[in-house]
Amino acid sequence: MHGTNHHNGLKTAVLLGVMWGLLILIGYLLAQWTRSSVWFLIMPLIGVAQTAYSYWNSDRIAVRSMGAVEVTEAQAPAMYRIVRELSATAGQPMPRLYVAPTMSPNAFATGRDPAHAAVCCTQGILQLLNERELRGVLGHELSHVYNRDILTGSIAAGIAGIISSVATMFFWLGGGARRDRDDGASGLALLLMVLLAPLAASVTQFAVSRTREYDADHDGAILTNDPLALASALGKLESGVSRVPMGRDPRVEPVSAMMIANPFGRLRSLFSTHPPMADRIARLEEMAGY
Repeated sequence: MHGTNHHNGLKTAVLLGVMWGLLILIGYLLAQWTRSSVWFLIMPLIGVAQTAYSYWNSDRIAVRSMGAVEVTEAQAPAMYRIVRELSATAGQPMPRLYVAPTMSPNAFATGRDPAHAAVCCTQGILQLLNERELRGVLGHELSHVYNRDILTGSIAAGIAGIISSVATMFFWLGGGARRDRDDGASGLALLLMVLLAPLAASVTQFAVSRTREYDADHDGAILTNDPLALASALGKLESGVSRVPMGRDPRVEPVSAMMIANPFGRLRSLFSTHPPMADRIARLEEMAGY
């Protein structure tokens, strides 16, 4: 569903390649430091295992962390009507629909593929947006599912988590284990890597997330054929989240990158999981010919 006017797919592939490269490099340096090649094999295997678990269970993990409940058509008629229409337009199965009991306005989609997808809106977003704007938001979220962004996000988060965990473990437990051996150069390289790799992995993970948000904005606007509806919704969400941000709950942190707006308020830096709203709105208005 990607448009021809951007190259975010290639950018995402490059960013994920950087993350895998960091993981393999740590494995290589650990192998050099310990003089055991097993680390060179273990690190990629751990990354694959972590990614597979997160990806396969992404829908259950996300909705559970938000305390969301599955709703019926009688409970959320507008959500059902919109999602049914957009799913039919895309030729995709109807996902399960959830509502999270928070007044902070937001929405996210998750699931390993369109047949196992879930779309969740908070109570706050359902009250904040009109039906046209909600349709724009749901088109954005469905595009995440159709573009397999949950797999992409799971890979990025899984690798970043493994890199950070290994770095922390080495820093506290293994940093001085081999000072008696004549391998100071590889030891210094490993020390620098475990100090800098988590930072690099986090920055890359957030860059992947921002890239996928631009894609979902673009593809969602094509799916709904109404880029200005999403632009209007994003404007309301920016002010709405600023007024009612979500609390810094560790259970919500993994889901925050999936949400259409940064749930913790404005954050414009390399460590933001979302592009600036002004940039997203400007791109959508450009699509509409403004």
